[in-house]
Parts: sequence; C-alpha cells; structure tokens
Amino acid sequence: MNILLLGSGGREHAFAWKISQSPRCSQLFVAPGNPGTSEIAINVPLGVTDFVGIYEFIKSNAIDLLVIGPEEPLVKGLVDYLHTQQGLEHLPIVGPSQLGATLEGSKDFSKQFMLRNGVPTAAYATFHAHQLAEGIAYLEQQSLPIVLKADGLAAGKGVLICESLEVAKTSLKEMLVDAKFGDASSKVVVEEFLTGIELSVFVATDGVSYKILPEAKDYKRIGEGDTGLNTGGMGAISPVPFADIAFLTKVEEHIVKPSIQGLAKEGIPFKGFLFIGLMNTNGEPYVIEYNVRMGDPETEAVLPRIESDFVDLLSSIAEGELADYTLQVSPKTCATVVMVSGGYPEGYEKGFSITLPKTNTGAVLFHAGTARNESGSLVNSGGRVLAVTGIGANLEDALASAYGSIQQVSWQKAYYRRDIGQDILRLKI
Repeated sequence: MNILLLGSGGREHAFAWKISQSPRCSQLFVAPGNPGTSEIAINVPLGVTDFVGIYEFIKSNAIDLLVIGPEEPLVKGLVDYLHTQQGLEHLPIVGPSQLGATLEGSKDFSKQFMLRNGVPTAAYATFHAHQLAEGIAYLEQQSLPIVLKADGLAAGKGVLICESLEVAKTSLKEMLVDAKFGDASSKVVVEEFLTGIELSVFVATDGVSYKILPEAKDYKRIGEGDTGLNTGGMGAISPVPFADIAFLTKVEEHIVKPSIQGLAKEGIPFKGFLFIGLMNTNGEPYVIEYNVRMGDPETEAVLPRIESDFVDLLSSIAEGELADYTLQVSPKTCATVVMVSGGYPEGYEKGFSITLPKTNTGAVLFHAGTARNESGSLVNSGGRVLAVTGIGANLEDALASAYGSIQQVSWQKAYYRRDIGQDILRLKI
C-alpha cells in the first residue's frame, strides 16, 4: 500500500514508526513530517489544511490509504472534502467526518451528545457572549472549584479551573466578551469539577465495530508534582495500574458502547480514533472530553504495545472491516518522557543544536519540535521537542530505559520532568 500520513509531531512520528514496520506498507509519505519521520518515510512539504494540495498529491501518487493525525483538518472537514472529489469518493481514510470531528471541535456539541446517549459526564451549562449575566448567575449557584471550557479548538489551552468565584466570574467575562481564546471562546461550557484520577482510553472504530487500544495516563503540567501551567503533555505511561479489569469493563459498558452506538444511531460517519479523556471517581468512570484522534504524548506510549499489524488495523478502520481484526497487545510497560524547550509552555528560544545518543539505548526517540538548520544540524524548533519512550517488563524498567536514554540527549536550556510515573509507583507501595 502507498500510505499518506498527515502531521508533523511526536504522534505522527510514532505512527510512521509503527506503519513502517508493516509488510503491507510499500511507500509511506508524511506531510509535512519532521526530521524523525524523514528517516523512515518520505516527507512532503504540504500543510495539513492544504486541502487542494493534499487532493492533488493523493491523485498523483496513487495513495491507497490516508491517515490523518491532528484534529484541525478533521474539524475543518478534510474527509468530507476528499470524498466529494472525483475519483476519491471511496478513498480509505482514517479520520472521522466533519460532523464526527465536532465531538472535539465543540465542547457543547459533545456534552449534548453524551447526555442524549446516556454517557456519564459532569453537569454543565453553556453560555454565549450575550448571556454573560446568566452565566455569572449560574456560577453563583455552583460549588467550587468550577471548570470553564472554551467551546472550540484552543490548542489545548482553553480549559480553566477556577478556585474562587471572583476568578470564575472574571475568567468567564474574559473568555466570552474579551475573546481570550478568540472565536474558540465565543461560547463557553461551565462544568462541574470532577475529583479523582485521570486516564485516557483510545478506541479504534469504523463507526459500527470498535477495538479498545491500550489505555494511558498522561502528565499535563510543566512542573514536578503536577504543578505549574498546563502543557500539551510532559509524559505518559501505559498500561495504567489503577485501571483494572473491573474499571475498564465499566468504561466499555457505560462509555464506549453507548458512544459508538450513538454515532451509528445519529448517522454520524466516524472511521478513526475516539480518544476519551476519563476521570476515575471512586471507581466510577466519567467522561471529561472526547477527542477525535490519538493523543500526544499518549500515542508514543500506546503504539509500541500493539503487537498485531498496525496497517491492518488502519485499513480495517477505513474499510469498515474492524470486526474482523484481532488486536494483540504486549503485556510490557511503556513510559514516555517529553523533553521541552526551556520556558515552555510560554516563551522559549529555538535553534539550539541537539545531541542525540550515539548508540542504541533501547528507548525510542520520537521527534516533535525538531528541524534541520541551514547546515543540516538538528535543532529545537518547538515547545515539545522529543518524546523518549522506554519499554520494559514493568514501570520501573520502562522509566529506567527512558531516563537512561535522556541522559545522552542534550541541547541548551532543555527541560524535562523527572517524576513521570512516580505517583503510580507510590500507589503500588
């Protein structure tokens, strides 16, 4: 198969790494890709929202399968666009329709979907800019802390947890009236704060059948001990020890099944990945949010645990044949530690030369915010630069592998958390 993968981050490097291992992959193209993907695939200088360019590339390169990594082209309707182009009506694509992608593109839409389909989630109310007074009155009736979510895509920054009523009121005005997150916060979801332990569950679906992939736990905050600002993710582990069989059975029965059945019942085309952010509250699962693609950095901890052919999985999703696919998962543990540019998630300097391990460390290095400068040297070009995944028989071994490899990676002002997975190790004691 000739396969085109869209995206340029650590998630896409992990996808490319896994796809390239399949004997079914003849040629793999990544658009736009990064220096890591260039070592195992052909990078193509195309933006993920260049719909016309993507269409022309698919036609001229006899692409058999399109895999869409990030959410933006999905929310903007790339799948629908391609399927209305002559000759591509039946192109196998891994990624939901624009309507399906609205589960991530609109928090209000997804909450309404959950309520209609009996999926457990936090209580909420939604407000527009002209409803600021009603929103403030609603806040005054709620217990604290309270969660404010920009309705639209806000690059992972549109969620605020407000500890006081005054902060909540000010934040609601900033989001609705002052457009703190631009168009994304023209509508705001005010949500009950759930307590418990978070985890991520990933579901591959062709819109009818589904396979539950390995679960993961990620670490969002920049500082050790889960302190400081939220980021796109500083690390992840898989499996998650507190997600035992009893809990995951509840997730499947109360969340996964009604979600997939809801898509089919409501006629929402969805062939791709449903990433369910969950809260384990006293042993009961509640949905925090849906995403319509794989997570990052969770993908870098999940994909190495899939032992069955990954291109078979992708093809089965796109062709509507997922019921016939047998998913095989390794019992090993993966631990991913993200190395970032100093100053991230706020201002940071770019262009520092990166030194990588000279020997095989046993860990896998996935590129995210890297680039080649004019002289060909590898440099940091983004906030999250590398995702280093260690694989081991248990969490201790996996973490030792990841951190051992990190000791051989360096660039000026590099930063990483040294406590990824330590909370899980403490739980086991």
